[in-house]
Parts: sequence; C-alpha cells; structure tokens
Amino acid sequence: MKMSQLFGQTLRDAPSDADVESHRLLLRAGFIRSLGAGIFSYLHLAKRSMQKIEAILRDEMDRIGGQEISMPVVQPAEIWKETGRWVQIGSEMGRFKDKNDHDMVLAMTHEEVVADLVRREVQSYKQLPRLVYHIQTKWRDDPRPRAGLIRVREFTMKDSYSLDADWEGLDKQYRAHYQAYFNIYHRCSLDVIAVKSDSGMMGGKLAHEYMYLTSIGEDTLLLCDGCGYSANRQVARFQKPPAAPEELNPIEKVRTPACKTIEDLANYLGLPKSKTAKAVFFMASIPEGEELTEKFIFAVIRGDMELNETKLANTIGARDLRPATEDEIKAIGAVPGFASPLNLVGETHASVLQIVVDDSIPLSPNLVAGANETDTHLLNTNYPRDYQADLVTDIAAADEGAACPECGHLLQMARGVEVGNIFKLGTRYSDSLGCTFLDRDGQQKPVIMGSYGIGVGRLLACVAEEHHDKHGLVWPITVAPFHVHLVLLRGKGTPQAEETAERLYTDLKAAGIEVLYDDRDESPGVKFNDADLIGCPVRITVSERALAQAGVEMKLRRDQEKIIVPLPEVLERLRSVIQSLRDEIVSKVTPVAYKN
Repeated sequence: MKMSQLFGQTLRDAPSDADVESHRLLLRAGFIRSLGAGIFSYLHLAKRSMQKIEAILRDEMDRIGGQEISMPVVQPAEIWKETGRWVQIGSEMGRFKDKNDHDMVLAMTHEEVVADLVRREVQSYKQLPRLVYHIQTKWRDDPRPRAGLIRVREFTMKDSYSLDADWEGLDKQYRAHYQAYFNIYHRCSLDVIAVKSDSGMMGGKLAHEYMYLTSIGEDTLLLCDGCGYSANRQVARFQKPPAAPEELNPIEKVRTPACKTIEDLANYLGLPKSKTAKAVFFMASIPEGEELTEKFIFAVIRGDMELNETKLANTIGARDLRPATEDEIKAIGAVPGFASPLNLVGETHASVLQIVVDDSIPLSPNLVAGANETDTHLLNTNYPRDYQADLVTDIAAADEGAACPECGHLLQMARGVEVGNIFKLGTRYSDSLGCTFLDRDGQQKPVIMGSYGIGVGRLLACVAEEHHDKHGLVWPITVAPFHVHLVLLRGKGTPQAEETAERLYTDLKAAGIEVLYDDRDESPGVKFNDADLIGCPVRITVSERALAQAGVEMKLRRDQEKIIVPLPEVLERLRSVIQSLRDEIVSKVTPVAYKN
C-alpha cells in the first residue's frame, strides 16, 4: 500500500476528548474515526490489524474443534422472551419494532440464537459434542462509553458456544477454551490473567474473565501472591475477621445524638466498627415472569465492611438496584440514620420487603444497631435471636489487605480491562428453549452449553495501550497492519532513490512481505514521525546517503539502532528479522495451569 493512496491521514494532535493513550494514538495514526459516542469507523490500517486478530481467533478456535458459522445481528424478541432476558436486561439492549409491529432485538450476544439452532438441529447424543463460533457485530447501548475502543456501543466479537451431552464434556470444552484464550492473547503479545467473575446477565455455573492489568482499567481485581487466587471484586471472597465469642447480652436502648454514620456511632460509643451493624437500603427491580417487580431491600452488614452490590443483586435476582429514598425508607418503619430490622412498623407489605443479612452478622454477637428512633441505637442486638432475615449470605466487598479465602495471605488490589470471558452456562438456555436430545439410554436430556467471548476492537486497543512509546505505536509483528514501513527520501536532481524504492516495494510485495510505502512528497521529518506514529515493526529508509553506501537503512521500531543493509541482502535480512519477531512471540505461547 502506498501512503499517497491511503484513505485517511495522520493527525498532529488527538481530539481533546480522547482520554487514554491507545485512543489518542489510534486516532492520530489514522486507524479509527469516531462517528458518535462509542461508535467508530475502522480505517484501512485498523481493518488490517483486526483481520490479523480475527485470523488468530479462527486458528485457535479451529484447533479445539470449532466450526465457524454466521448468525444474524437482528433477532426476533420472542426467543429473548422465552429465556426471560427480554425483561432481565435493561436499557442497554437495543429494542425496536419492525414494520409489522413485531418486537425485535439488536444482538448483544447470541445465546438465544444458538439455542434456537440447537433445538432445531440436535436430536441425538450422536450429534454431540459440538463447538460453533462466529465473528459478528454486536450492539450494547452502554450509557458511559469511554477510552476509545475499550468501552464502546457497537463492536465486533468472536463468540463461541460449546454443546455437550454431559457435564464432563462441558468441563473439557471449558478448559480447552481456557488455554486457547491464553494462546490468543500471547500471540497478540498481550499478557493477561484469568480471574473468577460474575456471570451477570449470561447466567450459568462458573465464569472467568481475562484481564489485562492496567491503571486505565475499570474493573477492580483481588489477587493473592501466596496461592494465586484471583477474582473480580464483584465476586471476590475473603476471610472475614472473626468476632470474639461472647455471652448474648440483653438489648439496651442508648441515646446517640446526631450519630447517623457508622464512623460517628463508633467514635461516640468508643467501640470498633466491627461491633456495629450497618443498614443499607435499595429498591430492586426483580423479574417475575414477563414483568418487573420493585422490592425494597433491607441489607445488613457488619460496620467494618462494605456492601457489594453485585453480590446482593445476584443473591436476590435483581436486574437493577438503586438507593432507596428517605420516604421509601420511612415507609417500612425505619428511620434513616438510625435504622435496623428490629421494631419495623411500616406501611410496606412484607411481599415487597426483603431483609438480606451478611453471613458475618450471625457470627458477631452483641452488635450495636439502629433503634428506628431518631438519635437512638440498640446495644447487644443478635441474629437470629432478635430478628429474622429472608436470606443470610455473603454480600460483603473484598478490599486490599483482606485475607485470601484460600490461604489467608493478604490480598492485593489491581485494576484491569476485561479482554475476554468464558461461561459455563449449563442448561440455563436449554431448559428455557427446550434444547433436548435423545441420550444413549433413550431419555430426553437437555444440551449442556458454554459461552465464550472476545471483543476484537477492545483487544486491538489493549495491544495499542501496552505497545507504544512517546513517539507512537509499536505493534507486535502478529498484529501490525504491515510488516515494513518503507520510507523514500527523494534526492536532489537524481532519480536513483525513487527508482530503488519502487523496485524494492515491488520485490517485497512479490515475496509476501507486507509493505506500507511512504511515497509522498513530504519532508523527512514528517515521514519519520508518521512511521513512528503508525508503528510498523520494521522501517526501511531509501535515501541518497544510504545508497552511497550501496544499501538502505534498516531500523526496528522498538530499537534506536540503525544499520545499513546492502541492497542484494535486503529481502533475506527482512525475512530473517520478521521470522525472529514471530518466533519471539510464539515462544510466549505456553500451557497455563487451569484455576477452577
């Protein structure tokens, strides 16, 4: 490709709203252009890099038995209603009506479509196991797109779906994906870790996320250096500090003027926060059939801990949580700032009130809790002696310095960008859509499914985030839009440099070496700056000065060293360098121990 013919141009400065380095550089280097919030056009350079990522995805999926198919972006809402996700998923789903007034969906994922195919195509155990995948456009109406391609609304995703007759088959396919995903990232020269994660709207039995560790990440991770435990904070477990055993004392009412916070209460009474019970209030939207029911959630957690909203939402099956208003709190008979589940005398019916207690509360005797009277608390409240809950479970958020749930070592906190996820769906969709097969024993059984996704654009952005310097992008050979950036510096009064560059461009293309040829009539400074900005792995410069030494200048983008390569040796030297760069990346593709 000649740069004089390339659609798009490099930019001297990035738009002011580009908030991370990968976004700024991909804009400046002419890879992407923004059409709207979270919606991008991918220009030729980006498209070439994304095609290389897609080729890696296809190769690794094919290696583990995948069959590529294609499924529609536009889907009838009926299949989403059958699984319940039409109601369970909020406004991020793209909904519209067609000309016949039928509800339709813009694909945000394809579990329903795969399950619909399965119930039509699979009848016998002899047709299992199977693995299908596709690379397709998705739409999720994210209210807060940011960081360029890292958080978008329209995107391209590779999603694969495993279909098995038994749970052992699912385990095998899940573990095959677990390793294949590491192979994909390592082939793109991106180091990642796998962490346990929330299955979220996907549902299912188990999920892992692949995280690129970076300060720009929106996900918070808890990691253990002692045993290797890793989890997204949304689901991270930890060993909760035990309370000392005590005799259960009788409840005692005490005045606590203006003590509306746990901090104020603990200071006023001269107690540690671990001796208090904290009340947290939410209104939850909970799917019931095809409708959403709003329920008041009264959560209780020990005062030295923070509540984890994801754990709470998963526990009660909520689609959304929002903080309850003061009027809503008062309606259940609670007093904001002085509330507890004791002595509730409100107008809210029990059917729309759920009390959820963290599992540390029953193990913590004689806690101070609200009296549901202004400026008043109760000493020595105990669960279950003094009140009951609908659920007792872990709803606490893990923090840095908490004890690892596996080995007790102190957990470390890190930030990360999710670059892929894998889910054990089990029979979640098979049961909803009637995906059954006739087993060898003659019994109808549900197909057991797994779902596995990687966003292509986000992966590209993370590679850019990892591989750049102050001058621009520094692409790994496997993802670079071109292997070589050929720069022509025209001489004065002689066509030798131009003739040599044109001949070299033709010869390299014929040899299968990908070349971006800067044949523009620009200054050397502009050409070198653009070469650094675009970031192809190897730069070849044809100039009168180099030709006077019977060669051309070669430089790796990542290095400062420049060498003169004799013209007859250029082709073989480039082949050797490119192969060496490939071998360097291949050496990183090694087995990774599976963490359940």
